Amino acid sequence: MIELRTPAQIEQMKPAGRFVADVLTRLAEVADVGVNLLDLDRVAHEMIKERGAESCYLDYHPSFGASPFGKVLCTSVNDAVLHGLPHDYALRDGDLLSVDFAAAVDGWVSDSALSLVVGTPREEDLRLIDTTQRALAAGIDAARVGNRLGDISAAIAAVARGDGYSINTQFGGHGVGRTMHGDPHVPNDGRAGRGLKLQAGLVIAIEPWFLHTTDEIFTDPDGWTLRSADGSRGAHSEHTIAITDDGPLVLTARD
Repeated sequence: MIELRTPAQIEQMKPAGRFVADVLTRLAEVADVGVNLLDLDRVAHEMIKERGAESCYLDYHPSFGASPFGKVLCTSVNDAVLHGLPHDYALRDGDLLSVDFAAAVDGWVSDSALSLVVGTPREEDLRLIDTTQRALAAGIDAARVGNRLGDISAAIAAVARGDGYSINTQFGGHGVGRTMHGDPHVPNDGRAGRGLKLQAGLVIAIEPWFLHTTDEIFTDPDGWTLRSADGSRGAHSEHTIAITDDGPLVLTARD
């Protein structure tokens, strides 16, 4: 069921967005060559505890997960692009890291993700990350009252295809509110002018993710981490936004 939020409820969602943004900002500062993925998870866990927030990932067990998640953030490295389960791995020079984090503050959820390269970057990795960021910006700009859900998806796809990337629609954006995942599904490809008519009060996560040379993925033996079928690298950018009469409001903005 799709729920619309009142202006007062959107105001109440802002602290969650701010907290999620702050955690990702801190993780981006901490991530470096030699830093263990478990250390990143520990930093996020400590910030959750200090804030009195609630993790949306810890013990999360949807139908596509092999078991309860067990960590408070997703860390996807190189050929992993989504749902990366933090494990005992020290980041190496040139690793492409995607971090996805969601938490609830006072009962309201926000969800966001970023990608970065630790150490010496490859130009193709920076280009891929830039594409996800521009696709996210295009999707957000299309999230306006009177437009259709397909306008968001089409805007994302136009950026990706313009840069030469193919698109997987198995996983994409989603409604956000009292829980992390709700209706509607927001695919990263679609037809402009089609789908749900966008109204003020709709709160969604928009999350473009692309792989260098494929749109096919498989699930790692850990039961969670999604990897590219051909070993190419992936990147992921995400924000939680509220559609308002004054335009899209980015609740997880890190500026």
